[in-house]
Amino acid sequence: MSEWPDNWFRDGSAAGGTPSQPESGDQTVQVPSAWPQQPPDRSSAAPPDNRSAAPPDHWAAPGPDRSSVRGPARSRGGGGRPGAGRPGGGVPGGGRRWLRPRRIFAVLAILIALVLIATVATYFFLDSKLDRKNILVNYSGRPAASAGQNWLIAGSDSRQGLTKRQERRLATGFDIGGGRSDTIMILHIPSNGGPSVLISLPRDSWVPIPGYGYNKINAAYSFGGPRLLAKTVQNVTGLRIDHYMGIGFGGFVHVVNDIGGVHMCIKYSLHDVASGLNVKKGCQTLDGAKALGYVRDRHDFANQDLQRVQDQRLFLKALLSKMTSAGVILNPFAVIPAAIGVADTLTVDKGTSLYQLAGVGFALRHADSTTVPISDSNYVTSTGEDAVLWNTAEANALFSALKNDQSVPKGLLTGSHQAS
Repeated sequence: MSEWPDNWFRDGSAAGGTPSQPESGDQTVQVPSAWPQQPPDRSSAAPPDNRSAAPPDHWAAPGPDRSSVRGPARSRGGGGRPGAGRPGGGVPGGGRRWLRPRRIFAVLAILIALVLIATVATYFFLDSKLDRKNILVNYSGRPAASAGQNWLIAGSDSRQGLTKRQERRLATGFDIGGGRSDTIMILHIPSNGGPSVLISLPRDSWVPIPGYGYNKINAAYSFGGPRLLAKTVQNVTGLRIDHYMGIGFGGFVHVVNDIGGVHMCIKYSLHDVASGLNVKKGCQTLDGAKALGYVRDRHDFANQDLQRVQDQRLFLKALLSKMTSAGVILNPFAVIPAAIGVADTLTVDKGTSLYQLAGVGFALRHADSTTVPISDSNYVTSTGEDAVLWNTAEANALFSALKNDQSVPKGLLTGSHQAS
């Protein structure tokens, strides 16, 4: 039985309707009736039992029990911990656990490892596809090793890789066997950080060929292939050739096509039946067929082969500049086909790696260029042939500077220019 009267909460009225008087000294029930009354909280109304009835209407109703707002969550054993019962086991942000820095770094590390493994595997695959031959052999009188690196770059008229239909379309003529080299260059990469130098040796240069006497230098390729050509070049220049790189007609066309062509600005229209070239003047992208015609064309020029070797240098620099550009190197859909095309079509010496070939590409981007000094471009030989005679003194000065990694005298660097 409660020690409080049952009728204390009915605004001073007894349960039967008779007003009740407060006991003397009890001041707690004298609450002003003018206080604003609030409607009862129907959601929490108790059964009609006087002992558990709600407090008087004129008392301020208590606020909602905040602890019961998330009652369902707290009833799951959360123990009152913030976030208990939510996904993630009560860990703040548990629904995004995969976004944690530690997990992100782990994923990135795995991706980087996979990229590195794929890159290394691709490198060794491409390196294994290079056609290596025993070209640079020792012999009595071979020039001693000198500063820097010297590369012999040759473009042969080999039709390997071309069908008969392609030979007709490209106006290459048919393979006559033995092969010739219409493009002969020396690339010197200095060891002192200076600019590389690219030198053209005209194919009609009149030089001594070991075992065959004097002849045009491209005859060395016909007589003994790349090995005899390398020996001939070493003897007449005094430079030890450290690496050899050769490419035929078919390989040249495929490489140009693999990288999407090469951008060139032609000063005037070129039409050459012998090389099958037919291009208009202006800036344009040359595909493999047009590029081959461009580097073979000599009949459009008054000085014929001497202009052709300049065009060959210009195109080679443009080709390798594109192959080593960020747009190709960073694009796996461009660099991988191009690299496969290069590896499939190049012939190199046994000591050359794919990494060194890449170094050649970068070295040629900003190389100085010239043609070996010439004293007579219409030299009539003892056999009545028309050949190119070198200026021996200037040629020796040029090759001596390269041998010692010295600056080449400016007068010996004629550059590369299109005919105007």
